[in-house]
Amino acid sequence: MALSGEQIEIALGAERLVVATVGATLRSYTVGDRAVLDGFEADEICPDGRGQILMPWPNRIADGRYSFSGHVHQLPIDEPELGHAIHGLVRWADWSVERRAAEFVRLRHRLEPRPGYPFPLDLSVEYRLSVGGLGVTFTALNIGPKPCPFGAGAHPYFRFTEASVDAIELCVRAADWLDVDPRSIPRKERPVEHSVVDFHQPRPIGTARLDHAFTRLERDGAGLATVVLRCGRSEILVWQDRAFDFVQLYTGDTLPNRSRRRDGLAVEPMTCAPNAFNSGNGLRVLAPGEVFEGRWGIAVSTRSGRRSGHGS
Repeated sequence: MALSGEQIEIALGAERLVVATVGATLRSYTVGDRAVLDGFEADEICPDGRGQILMPWPNRIADGRYSFSGHVHQLPIDEPELGHAIHGLVRWADWSVERRAAEFVRLRHRLEPRPGYPFPLDLSVEYRLSVGGLGVTFTALNIGPKPCPFGAGAHPYFRFTEASVDAIELCVRAADWLDVDPRSIPRKERPVEHSVVDFHQPRPIGTARLDHAFTRLERDGAGLATVVLRCGRSEILVWQDRAFDFVQLYTGDTLPNRSRRRDGLAVEPMTCAPNAFNSGNGLRVLAPGEVFEGRWGIAVSTRSGRRSGHGS
């Protein structure tokens, strides 16, 4: 078996997607001969969070410590450089295939209670291909006797084979971005307009170093917010429903492997802000028996040709 677990391939027309059972990780997505993701190989240990599922929180918890319902909890520190707990508890867990067909797969994992997060959850993720592209559905059920704090996110990187991040034209329509301290913990929301991270109108990323969360996202009539990436005639749209109030953009300038820096752009739909277990910004509290559901996805097109709609 590959280092990332069993490799589950689904397909529809020209679309091919590979999910690794370790972390229910979105390892590869291609449309024809075009690689949409800056992913990794089956015999690699997933580097840099590429395609991983971030539950029961995305991004960071400062010092791995938070208070909930009158109790202080301490999580393992798995970002030693900054001293935080990062990206949840299921990235390296083995997920089981619950249901599978030619064009979709649903994986499930039971998160058992543990020191730092004593709350059991039944988690699932479904990847589904359609004529509109890829749709991803997250669900989480609180199967414990007490309320629990919860957040979710995804960590795909996107690339255009003909160019680095600098040449990507980016459009993200958001009113605010989160200013962070030297340890990458948010301290204030600031207006996007006229800031250095103002990509409300499409423009090349250039030399901008992005590791920023955006919020108060502009949405269409269906309630979807979309980040648009363009290079030449090629276009990638990353959409997220109302369950995801934040999106993190990361140009990879601090990746441990210098050869992969600025090769791809991470676009990370998130239900809450970094450090939400402490700030409460976007934090969800799931009552016993309560279910969370959220959807995001990817559409690919050429600007003078067919554009995919949103995954169904």
